[in-house]
Amino acid sequence: MKLRLTAFLILAMSFNLTAQSPEELFKKANDFYRQKSYDKSIELYNEIINSGYESPALYYNLGNAYFKSGKIGYAILYYEKGLKLEPGDEDILYNLRIARARTVDKVEEVPRIFLVEWWDALVASLSLDGWAVIVISVYLIFMASLGGYFLSRKINIQKLSFFTASFVLPVLIILSIILYTRYNREESVRYGVMVESVYSVKAAPDENSNDAFVVHEGLKMELIDKVGDWLKIKLPDGKVGWVESNAVGQI
Repeated sequence: MKLRLTAFLILAMSFNLTAQSPEELFKKANDFYRQKSYDKSIELYNEIINSGYESPALYYNLGNAYFKSGKIGYAILYYEKGLKLEPGDEDILYNLRIARARTVDKVEEVPRIFLVEWWDALVASLSLDGWAVIVISVYLIFMASLGGYFLSRKINIQKLSFFTASFVLPVLIILSIILYTRYNREESVRYGVMVESVYSVKAAPDENSNDAFVVHEGLKMELIDKVGDWLKIKLPDGKVGWVESNAVGQI
């Protein structure tokens, strides 16, 4: 699995200037990876993340390091984190498919209506920031068209502006709905990945409760509730149970 060698996008606002810069740590972590010192590279990648930085390249490389270390659950977790920032990244998608092929659990999703599945795929095709940029761009085009219609004294420009605005308005409405849906999912829907090799999911948030079913590392699940140190999870096939929060990495 290849590394991302280019400098990664910095999304945090501050960093301790007395320490090594994120770029230096990133380069050093990549060097350790090439030397097959995966534990050392993982330590440095995580140090960057703990300092408040994130990027698709950083998560991609960390996922690769975990994969090489045989920790499939953590590899999938960080590939998923990378896709959350850049949903269409082909390298991450490819490596994620390889990692998922190594998992034990092959859970089939509950069948959904085609239109619902298509809509979900459309909403997830871009990040929240990606959809926001598109909506703002289309909004500016719409406002420029209105300006051309009301301010221009030329009939041809008024006609062109009117038809442009008439076309752009419904597109803007649809894109705004997609943006709102994406924002709502970011705020209300949480997912996690099992990082324990084998785990017995409980029927209640209590270690003495009955075992509901068993899951293995790398399985992605929806996080639907939290009670103390316990998370209520829902699998793609609809099964529900409780796990300790330290057994799941949150995407």
